[in-house]
Amino acid sequence: MTPNILIADDHSMIRKGIRLLLMTRLNYKNIQEADSCSGVMNELKKGGFTHIILDVILTDGSALEIVPVIKELYPDLKIMIFSMQPAEIYADAFRQYDIQYYLNKSVNEEETLKCFSRFLNNEPGFVYPAKDQGKQNLFSLLTPRELEILHYLLNGYRTQDIAQTLNLGNSTISTFKKRIFEKTGLTNLAQLYEMASVNDLAFYLNSHKKEDSGA
Repeated sequence: MTPNILIADDHSMIRKGIRLLLMTRLNYKNIQEADSCSGVMNELKKGGFTHIILDVILTDGSALEIVPVIKELYPDLKIMIFSMQPAEIYADAFRQYDIQYYLNKSVNEEETLKCFSRFLNNEPGFVYPAKDQGKQNLFSLLTPRELEILHYLLNGYRTQDIAQTLNLGNSTISTFKKRIFEKTGLTNLAQLYEMASVNDLAFYLNSHKKEDSGA
């Protein structure tokens, strides 16, 4: 079966670049794009997709929010994560959803093409570059749900805003926040922002609601 591919990334130039590589270098033609979680789900409803190349950060949330739904509704869809987010944290998180393909955007073009080809030909999964087993990362112990909450915290969302967005109770979000701070050994949001930067976690503080001290 010829792959029918969905590229999901919040940056238009990345989507266009992937599409160009797939079309000109690997000769794939059936390719669509999305920039958001809602856009991904809308495209998948149209049916027929066999593979999705998915960034972790999208315009309206994290891929961690939609992957469980995708796996339930489209169990045969092959998923590859293509992101700048560190494999030390996210490869294991997504593997819990049986996603075996994780490629970092820093990989050179030729290796990227090889990985795309392996993925689209349903060859064995990979994490590339390979995770550095000796590298310690404060966020590597977080569960997928805790990573999901972490993204909203780093984006400046208040507790009640996260609860409303994820359809959870305020107390539930507060519990997750407490676990995040306990597992990382950090005590406040300023430290959380600093360590996220040190560990190469992407976040966008200028576009969302700021966390206040009482939230």
